[in-house]
Amino acid sequence: MKVLILSTWDREGGAARAAYSTHKSLQQAGIDSRMLVANKSSEDSKVIGLQPLKYSDAILRETRLFFNSIELKLYKNKSADIFSVPKFADKVLPEIRKINPDIINLHWICKGFLTPEILAKFNKPIVWTLQDMWSFTGGCHYASDCLRYLDSCGSCPQLASHQEQDISRKLWRRKQQSWQNLNLTVVAVSHWLADCARRSSLFKERRIEVIPNVIDASTFKPRAKNVAREILNLPLNHKIILFGAIRATQDKRKGFEYLVPAVQKIAQTELGKNTEVVVFGAAKPQNAPDLGMKTTYLGTIKDDIMLSLVYAAADVMLVPSTEDACPQTPIESLACGTPVVCFDASGLKDIVEHRQNGYRAQCFSSDDLAAGITWVLQDEERWHLLSQRAQEKVEQEFTGEILAQAYLNLYQEILSSR
Repeated sequence: MKVLILSTWDREGGAARAAYSTHKSLQQAGIDSRMLVANKSSEDSKVIGLQPLKYSDAILRETRLFFNSIELKLYKNKSADIFSVPKFADKVLPEIRKINPDIINLHWICKGFLTPEILAKFNKPIVWTLQDMWSFTGGCHYASDCLRYLDSCGSCPQLASHQEQDISRKLWRRKQQSWQNLNLTVVAVSHWLADCARRSSLFKERRIEVIPNVIDASTFKPRAKNVAREILNLPLNHKIILFGAIRATQDKRKGFEYLVPAVQKIAQTELGKNTEVVVFGAAKPQNAPDLGMKTTYLGTIKDDIMLSLVYAAADVMLVPSTEDACPQTPIESLACGTPVVCFDASGLKDIVEHRQNGYRAQCFSSDDLAAGITWVLQDEERWHLLSQRAQEKVEQEFTGEILAQAYLNLYQEILSSR
């Protein structure tokens, strides 16, 4: 069986890293897996990148990206949330025909990599692993409180649009028309995302399975806390609260605004006197808020070994996301034996077991976040039980062996039914 995974990136960002981990897990299971990506950063020979090789190619790609975004500029009051309306795609068809896979597995394919119309030209069975909501909306990647994707979008709140026939309706219609006859099976990375997809107007008739994201358990594993802190130059005698994501302090969905009052509340307690905060995925903001305790900003970490040391150095990982399909950071943290505190929301419900490997706080209460952090940190014996269960959770549900077998079973079923 030859599987081709399509992803905009292979290693940049949580969705790309999940796709690459799936690729490696399939290879380790004996499957001939390849990746085709717009932007390659790994040295994996089985990953084919479409980076421009000539100056003219680079200009053409930038031109396509410009025209992909130009229509959005008409919406002057658009929110800062990511919104994708692809008009032009990269030239993937010649590469796909050259590889000639038995099955194609889509992951995150925005930023001008693919358009809705090009999927019908693959002429192969397609499995689409959803990392967010874009595939069944009119352009937003997370719908927040909007339910217009249950119908046909239009009057999009993220665009601050009051017109039914706005670009969200137009993109929804393009998807509907292009995908009517596709041999398409949907995989959601969490039960929350699967429920959203099942309710959506675009996917309500599709087969939808749940297979969570894969992590590299050989890299993300328990490590000696003291050694990790010495390498990172972090204090040995303080408790450390960890927070991190791509654009950690800027992406509103990641919940930094809820972290600030939660940590400030802890800073006023006895526990706060010997506690610090570490942030990765962002440099220190120009007007960084005073959290009431020492805060270290590590910036972007691209090396997985170094990232695993960061998790191992922490006593608790804080993930106050308001919406997240199946984020990598809490799974990686659990794999390293570090309990997670999050909100009782979205895909985090599949990862964090309340009072078993962490704490799920009331949505969206900074006070309960603070209570959860305190509960995890204040009892050493309890912390060790949480840490042990954290590792067990990953071993039971998120290892490459388990998830590669789930994909293999699905691929075989799809191919045998042709």
